[in-house]
Formats: sequence, C-alpha cells, structure tokens
Amino acid sequence: MSTNMNETSLENLIVNYLVNQNGYELGTSSDYDTTYALDVHRLEQFLHATQEDKVRASRIFDTAVNRRKFLERVREEISKRGVVDVLRKGVKHLSNTFELYYPLPSELSSAGKMLYNRNRFSVTRQLRYCANDQHLALDVAIFINGMPIITMELKNQITCQDTAHAIAQYKSDRDAKDLLFMPKRCAVHFAVDDETVAMCTKLCGRDSWFLPFNKGVDDGAGNPVNPNGLKTAYLWEEILRKERLSDILEHYAQVIVEKDEETGKKKEKIIWPRWHQFEVVRSLLNETATHGIGQKFLIQHSAGSGKSNSITWLAYQLVELLQGTQSMFDSVICVTDRVNLDKQLRDNIKAFSHNENIVDWANSSDKLRQHLENGKKIILTTVHKFSFIIEAVGAELANKRFAVVIDEAHSSQSGKMSANQNQVLSGGTEDDEDDVNKVIEKYMQGRRMAPNANFYAFTATPKNKTLETFGVAYQKEDGEIGHRPFHVYSMKQAIEEGFILNVLNNYTTYQSFYRIRKAIEEDPQFERTQAMKKLRYFVESQPETVAEKAKVMVEHFHTSVAHKIGGEARCMICTVGIERAIDYFYEVNRLLEERHSQYKAIVAFSGEYNYHGVKVDEYRINGFPSSQIEKTVRSGMYRFLIVADKFQTGYDEPLLHTMYVDKPLHGLQTVQTLSRLNRICPKKDDTSVLDFVNTTEEVEEAFQTFFKTTMLSRETDPNKLNDLLSTIEQYDIYTENEVELLNQKFWSNAPREEIDPLLDTMKERFCALDDEGKVECKSAIKAFIRTYEFLSTIMPFGSLEWEKKETVFTLLIHKLPSLGMDDLTRGLLEAVDFDRYRLEKREERDIQLQNTNSEIAPVPTFTSTSVAEPDMQHLSTIETQFNELFGNIEWADNEVVRKQVTEIAERVAGDDTVRNSMLNSDDETANQDCDQSTASQMAIMTATHTELMKVYWQRADFRESLNQMIREKVRNSVNPPYDESALKQKMRDEFRNDFADFCDGEHYVEFNEVIDIFFRLINADTIADLQGLRGILRRILNCLYRAQHREEDFRTWYADLVSRFEAFLKKIYWVKEGTAMPLNADGREPALRETVSYFPKVESLYHARNPKYDMFKQFYRVVYDWRNNENHRALEIPAEMLPVGLHAAVALYLYTTMVYADTIKDKV
Repeated sequence: MSTNMNETSLENLIVNYLVNQNGYELGTSSDYDTTYALDVHRLEQFLHATQEDKVRASRIFDTAVNRRKFLERVREEISKRGVVDVLRKGVKHLSNTFELYYPLPSELSSAGKMLYNRNRFSVTRQLRYCANDQHLALDVAIFINGMPIITMELKNQITCQDTAHAIAQYKSDRDAKDLLFMPKRCAVHFAVDDETVAMCTKLCGRDSWFLPFNKGVDDGAGNPVNPNGLKTAYLWEEILRKERLSDILEHYAQVIVEKDEETGKKKEKIIWPRWHQFEVVRSLLNETATHGIGQKFLIQHSAGSGKSNSITWLAYQLVELLQGTQSMFDSVICVTDRVNLDKQLRDNIKAFSHNENIVDWANSSDKLRQHLENGKKIILTTVHKFSFIIEAVGAELANKRFAVVIDEAHSSQSGKMSANQNQVLSGGTEDDEDDVNKVIEKYMQGRRMAPNANFYAFTATPKNKTLETFGVAYQKEDGEIGHRPFHVYSMKQAIEEGFILNVLNNYTTYQSFYRIRKAIEEDPQFERTQAMKKLRYFVESQPETVAEKAKVMVEHFHTSVAHKIGGEARCMICTVGIERAIDYFYEVNRLLEERHSQYKAIVAFSGEYNYHGVKVDEYRINGFPSSQIEKTVRSGMYRFLIVADKFQTGYDEPLLHTMYVDKPLHGLQTVQTLSRLNRICPKKDDTSVLDFVNTTEEVEEAFQTFFKTTMLSRETDPNKLNDLLSTIEQYDIYTENEVELLNQKFWSNAPREEIDPLLDTMKERFCALDDEGKVECKSAIKAFIRTYEFLSTIMPFGSLEWEKKETVFTLLIHKLPSLGMDDLTRGLLEAVDFDRYRLEKREERDIQLQNTNSEIAPVPTFTSTSVAEPDMQHLSTIETQFNELFGNIEWADNEVVRKQVTEIAERVAGDDTVRNSMLNSDDETANQDCDQSTASQMAIMTATHTELMKVYWQRADFRESLNQMIREKVRNSVNPPYDESALKQKMRDEFRNDFADFCDGEHYVEFNEVIDIFFRLINADTIADLQGLRGILRRILNCLYRAQHREEDFRTWYADLVSRFEAFLKKIYWVKEGTAMPLNADGREPALRETVSYFPKVESLYHARNPKYDMFKQFYRVVYDWRNNENHRALEIPAEMLPVGLHAAVALYLYTTMVYADTIKDKV
C-alpha cells in the first residue's frame, strides 16, 4: 500500500504526535458543548481533581441549574477578559475563585510541579463547533482543561492546496460571530500546510489579518528543510509541547487595552508572538541563564518587525531569572533613543507585566535612586538622560547587577556615552588612591564594558561600532576576526513574509534642470566648487522650483494615492530644512484650495524660525501644538505631513503610504527615512516614493547594507593608535614631560590656571606648523580620540600611555584653531539672475536588492593629509559650467528671480538632529551627524547630476576642510567649549542689577566675588552622590548663556536646574559641615522642603516682608511652587514663561551662594 499524502494524513500526523509524544489527551467532538464553547467534560474533571473542596462547597455541579450558571459564568468571563487572562487568574463564582490552570513551576517547587502536571492538555480533530450546522467541522482544536486555546485549519500542497487556502477558509467559511471564533475566546488561529504556517489573533471575516509564523530560511521567508519530517513540524513538536505552550500563554500572549485619552474610547489588541520574536527572547534567556553576567548580545531585527514587543517580553522575563535562589539582576534598565519610544515601551511593559509596580521611568539620578530603593525592577529612560543619570549615581551601583536593554543601539552606544555607562554601572568612578597612575588605571578599567551588567542591543541597522561592541566574534577564513549579530530577522524576510512592505517598489525619480545668467558687466573670479554649491542651493530655493515640485506632489496624491488604504492614505514631504518645509506648506495649501480639495496639510519642525522676518513655530502655523501632530495627522482630512528633519526616525504610522523626497539622503539615513512607509495595516498593499534629489543607485546601495545579515569585516586594529601617535609626534607639539605633568595636574584636580599654560604652549607649537602639517596633525589627533574612546570600551587590556595622551588630546583639540576654507564666493548671488527651471521625470521602477549578506568595514582610523587649493575661475566660466551641468535645455519661462540665501552652516545649525547630537552625544557621534547634515546640504546642490556628485565625494581634502569648519561653527553656536571666564562675564552682565542692592561689600560680599564663589562651589569635589552636579551645571549654564536655544532646550535646562536645586544645597551643606546632609525621618534623602530647612536664610524668603527681598522672594516661590515634592520633577510651564523661570532658577542659586558666601568662601 502506498503512503497516504493527503490532508487527512497531515491531521493524523499532528494529532498522533501530540497524543503519543507530547502527552495530550485525545478529545472527541462529542465532548465539546457548543452552548458554552467548552469541553465541559474535561473542565469538570479538572475541577473535581484539583479543587474538590470548592466544588462541593459551591455545589456548582450538584444540579443542572447550578451547572448551567457556573458554565455561563466561565463563558462570560472568557468573552469579557479573554481565555489567556482566565487561564492566568481563574474565575470568581459566588464566594470562590476557581483556578482553571496551574502555571509552570519553578525548579525549586515540587508542589508546583505536581499541580502543573494536573493540567489536562487535549487535542480534538474534526471539531463540530456549530450547533446550527453539524456539517461544519474544524480540522484541529487544542484545549487546556476544557477551554479552547488554539484552532487549526490544515491544507496539503501535494493535493494542490496550501496555507493561502486555509486562510481563505477562515475568512469565508468560519463565521466570526460563532462563539468559538469570537475575539479573545481563543489565543490564536493557525493556518497550516506541510511547508508554511500563518497565524491570526482576531477573526473578522474577510478583514481577518494573518501573519507568517515561519522560521525563515536564508534570511528569507519560508521554512528550512527538516531532515526528520515536515518543514512545519516545529509547530506541533516545539510550539505545542506542553511546557513551551505554557511559556507562551504565561509570558507572551496578552490582550492589551489602549485608551484614547481625549475620547475615552478603548481599543483591544490581541497579542501572540511571531516566531522570530519568541525565538530571540527564548534564546537570549537561555544564553543568559547558562552563561550569567558580563555578556553582550546584538539583535538585528528589521524596522517594523515588532522590536518593542520583543524588548518588552525580554525585559520582564529577565526580572524573573534566578541564579540559585536569588534574582540574577537587581534591575533591568531599558534605554531608548527617543522620548516617544520610551513611552511606547513603558506602556507595553505595564500592559504585559502581571505586576504593575515593577516598572517606572527615570529622568534624573534622584528618580533612579528612588526606584532602586523602592524595588523597581524595570527602569526606562532615554539614552541622553541615561548619560546624566549614570554620572550622578556613582559607585553605589558597583555591588548591583544589571541588564541593560538598548533600543535602536546604532544611536545609543558610542564614545564617551558608552564609557560613562560602563564606568558607573561597574562602580568605576570611585577611588581613594593618591597615586595618579592608579587613579588613571582605575578610570581605564571603568571604561570597559561593565562586568556586572549584560547588554542586549536591538537595531535594524547596525553600524560598525555597534557590531564590534555587541556582536558575536568569529574567525573568518582569512584569519581575521569578524563580528555578526546574535540573532537576525532580516529586512528581506520581513518583506517576503508580508510583515512590512517593500518601500523600494514604485520608486520614481525626477531630475531638475536650471539656467542662470550673469547679471553684471564685470567678470569677477570666484572659487569654483563653492560657487557651484551656492548656485545649486540658490536655484533650489526659488519660488518657481518649489511650486513646480509641489504641483507634481499634489497631483500625484490626488490621482494615485488618495484612494489607497480605503481612502485613508497619508503622505509625507521630506524637505531639506525649515524654510523649505514652510514654503511647501503654504504652496501645497494654495494648490489644495485652488482645486477645491478637502484635504489639508501639517508642517512639522523643531523650535522657532524666522520666516521672512516673522518668528513662527508649529503652533502658529498649524493652529495646534506640536504634541498633537502625530494624533492629528491620523484624523479628519489631514493628508500631507511636511517635515524638516522630524518624524524621520522612530515614527510608526501605518496610514503613511507615499513619500515625496526633496532632500539628499545618505546611508543609514536613507533606510531610516524611507522605512517610515513600511508599516502594514489592513487594506494597505503597497507604497510609493517620488524622489526629486537622490538616484535609484544611491538608494539601492544604502538599503543593500541592511537587507540581510550585516557583519563586520574585521576588528579595529589597536595598533592604529600607535600609528596615529607616530603621525602626531613627528610634529613635536608636546614633550613626554609635559604629558606627564598635565596628567599629574588634571587627575589631581589642580586649578585650571595650572593646566591652561601647558595647553597654550602646545597650541602655539601647532600654530607654527605649515598648512599641510596642521591638517595632518589635527586630523590624527581627532582620529586618535575617536578610535581610543571606542576601543577603550572593548579592549581586554589598557595602556597608560594611550590614556594619558587621550586626556591631553581631548583638552587640546578644543583650543586648536579651525582649519576651514575662507568663503571665496562673496558677491556671487548678487552677480547672477535665475533664468529658467524645468522638472523632468527620469525613471519609475522597482529597485531590486541582491540576495547577499553585507560586510562593513571597522571604525575608520585614517586621517586627512592635504589642504584644498582654491580653484578660482571667472564668473562667466562658472555661469557656463553651471548651465552645462544643470540647464542644458531651453526654458519657456523667462521670469527672473533673485533671492539671497543663508549659508550652509546656518542650515546645519538648524538641523534638529545635529543640535541634539551636539548637546547630548559624544564628539564622535556629534561630528558624524554634523558631517552627514553638511553632506546633505552639499548634495542638494549637486544630487541631480551623478558625475558631479562623484567628483564632490572624491575631493576628500575639500570635504574634510569644509566639514571641520562647519563643525566648529555649529558647535560654537549650539554647544560651545566650556569657557568659565566668558561664562562668568555673561552671568555678571545678566544678574548684576538683580544683586546691586545687596552686594555692596558690607551686607554681603561684592557681586564679582559671588560669581567666583559660585563657580568654585560648582567645581569643588565632594561625596560621590554630588559629583555629577559639576558637569551638569557647567553644561547647562554654558549653553544657556553662550549658545543659541530652542524651546525644548529651555525646558530641559529648566527641569534640570529645578530638580537639582536641593542637590546644590546639599553640596553647600557638605562644604560647610564636612559631612553629608542627614537622611529624613523615613530614612530617605531629604526633598526640597526638608533640605531648605537647613538653610534658614533661603527658607525665610518664602514669607519675607521686606520689600528689598521681593524679587528674590518671587524667584524662590517660582522654583518652590513649580517643584513637586512627590516625584521631584518640575511642572510643565508655558513657553513664554521659560526665560523667566530659568532666570529665577539661576538667580536662586546665586542668592543662596551670596547669603552663605562668608561661611563657605574659605572652604572652596
């Protein structure tokens, strides 16, 4: 007899395996009661066997009426709460709570094992589930203690049916109104054939949404060949194994209720893990339990693949891990790179966790310390706040063990930020040694990956540094050591499985053509490369250019996009800067009104902007605050979201269908920006991109790196540090004795006036070098700092020489002069007229990526060694060359437009990503973001001509000089190097009048001395808990009085100043008394009111009646009333009050210094 290969054989195979190998009971359709959608027979047996006393006491099965009432109660609870919650929490009936399932026991609980073994897992084939039609039968149903958990429809490819047919059967033949198929009554529904599996958590007819539940093969869809059976055998052999199924039901499956805060409406989401989510969490937990503390893991999961849920499941299960009888980790810290992701994770963990009290978020060291004391097991924070938190908490964490889960790891772990995390988590900042070398060695140890922590880094786009820091090391055939991710769910697999959409399909590019003409009789000379860039930006800024592109966008949206996603499709216009975004906003709205369209636009950018002489922000233009943009764009007739460096990372809006790109994109930025379109939702089948700047070749190259597994080709060679030192030291800008002396003074906390002369001497020697020497020397110094800050976190060994020279270079680099090129195009724009513009569609195609893994090179350590020579050419020549490149077609429109534009550096300084990076990231990350923004501004002038683009990228000398010049200019405007002398003068000017009636040398010390004492107090060394205050206050004050500001900067600085005022008071107390301030009556750190009680001259301000003190009384009340004693956070205040609040906060710091100056001036 031949082998049976039909659908019934698959059914036999699954059922027989579950019964004979997995210990399931074999149920029959007659056991199933369609009235209650329960296997009533097994439910009764389970309750009699496990809770006979409750059964007898409640008499639930004594009469038919009692039985009916109890079963109705179970049915109603499952319908209301869901079967997963009923399994976990049981059902209350009358005065008893009936346990309907016993969870997996711990290894230490023999009683728990006995109870778990009493659970009755059963499988029923051909389940006749419909009372009204006995012919309707479900292929397979899985029950636990009589409650249905899983349904399965089976198909067989050999008989020409597959998973798609099973899905169609669920959608068309399985009525979602039938009790068994109603929402939440089963945890999941599987469509299965012999090759693939799909799952659905909520059946709703033709709108039922099935997702793949496959292992993947070669980073793509499907399942690998199984040498021991069917490709889909993992479903019944692994997932449906009793312990594995229990694990999913107890730790992963969940009904999440989301509430709209404005409308109060609630929306339920039924969660079941996808294969890659369950597999990565399970693998990480197993590796952690097996190998303990001190491990690093890199998880490369595609954007849109559900990383937030994976992180959630991992975080709260790490909390439950035991090492012997103790928790393996004291706390799990989840680090995100954006505030909205932080909120998303917070909500997820609270929804999944059974104990709501275990999770909270921290934005200050006080909060973190409070959470640790209160037993918070999961602490969420953003990466920029985390760097400040770890500075302040100090060595008290050395005896604790942490799991650090990092979301979007490519932006969260680099340079000094990484070193600071490692130092504090390992307790590496505390040292009592007098010997400088021992102090430095201790600091070096603290740089390395903290031995008392595990790191779990998630990203869709791993950088070289991320791979080398967290990746799995392996030896390649050539002997080099490469690094690869611990677990991969690739972009390729996510696209093939339909979990995300392929944003490279329907990709259309446009090319612009321009013509300019010389407007003056003279023929002056300008630097050619600079002139080409400036002219390109000039013509792109013309109203005709914006109008022409906006016309294409609006027309395309109405004809090709508006009807998509059931008429709910949205689009995003990505622009090069704030001015261009506002230009588009007004032009798009004009075009919408012109065609009487019902649709509307929203513009999104950060901060305030001077638009044609008028200060504007999002609220003034849109009519509603920035915080409502994400929600508003999903409502009403809003269809166009016009952005300037906003909502291009971490923004998940499934209704976003089309993107209009009018800005240059490069590398990782390309992937992150375009991936905003890839989220799926019902009725969304495709996406489209219209790109007015970039070429398909550039986009393809960017995506290819992250399409499959991304690997590091080789490790960074530490000998590169020796090579860089050799380059630097050939210029003799320092001596070894000076290096030793500077380190001796720096690590012994010597006054700055003893250190600056050493640095100034080195600077003078540098300035005496020729131009080539300056470029090579400074480039090598920067490369050494960048490379050492990274390598010091991962090298198993340290070098005192490297550490000492890195200290010198880090201090010296800020003193060295900028090596940028002069502007050799002054007067250029006044000498030309805009003549004509034309936009031409170039190509429309699906961009195809190669089925290959990608290798990326390690962190670059090369230096620039040449100076760009100006290429001076006559204006007539530049005019001809520009028109040959961009305007080789005669135009019909002869209107002449001239417009003066801002310089590249001003636009880079307005880039929100650059500003945030300059303020919060290490120098390397800030430089990378600044260079990328500079490249974007450069590319917008040249991107429509491929040859010119290549020439630009080949001119490394010019590129480096321009990048360096812009870095210096942007840094000086956003986050200037700390200059205490300049800062003191600024603060004297700001506050002198406030203190004029007090600082007369009789009542209190003179104001100049108040300022001096204040900064001596800030810089004073005290106990570890207060050491972080120095860096925080110096940074805030330096930026507040010496840099440009945004509203969000003001808010951050205000919150930091208010939240740290009691820390400042505690520092004064320590200076005065020589000991820490006592704990309060509850054994906790004193809050503001308790702290102020030790300072009667400050406390008395609140009720002061002398008019002389009115101003400071007001300042104190501003801070006091805006301070929340319960959570130690400043309340939200209106934007217009922020400058007043900041002035009041700083004035209060100075007032406190003034009234206690006589007591502390000789002690600091």
